[in-house]
Amino acid sequence: MLIGLTGGIGSGKSTVAGLLRDRGFTIIDADAIARDIVEPGQPALIELCDAFGPEIMDGERLDRKKLAQLAFASPSATEKLNSIMHPRIRQETDRRIKEAPGDVVYDMPLLVDLGLHKDMDLVVVVSADTETRVKRLIERGIVETDARKRMAAQISDEQREAVADVIIDNNGGLEDLTSQVDALVERIRNA
Repeated sequence: MLIGLTGGIGSGKSTVAGLLRDRGFTIIDADAIARDIVEPGQPALIELCDAFGPEIMDGERLDRKKLAQLAFASPSATEKLNSIMHPRIRQETDRRIKEAPGDVVYDMPLLVDLGLHKDMDLVVVVSADTETRVKRLIERGIVETDARKRMAAQISDEQREAVADVIIDNNGGLEDLTSQVDALVERIRNA
């Protein structure tokens, strides 16, 4: 089974992915793939430098915060970023899914934004209210204005939830989240 896991930035999607990993699922993480494809010498890194300038570099490595400031500054800049990253992420994702054993959870923030939810056997959306998400992002070291820009660059929670087979509400604590994940695992195993 191929399970799409998504949610807006700061929703707790990565925590849910970790809980699913602990329960034996193979996790294919689009964010990890996005990091891998911009390692020094990779074609995506070269294209990003051409598109956004050398100031996105910190020595040999990508300065993610600087890239984010530039890439989320306008819709056209975000589109430029996406046109470089998304095809490469998709290619590497397809390769990893083919090699993965058993049920696979594809942890992808933009699953619905890109229409990839249509390729999934089950779509799981992790949801949390806006202010909870902003607070979490600030705790991760993201400036509030940048957090809100990143959230605004994504589709709305309502759009994500409209295509969900399962919605996990992550406004509570870890115990509540864990019980929802356990119910999801039971549903998957009984499918």
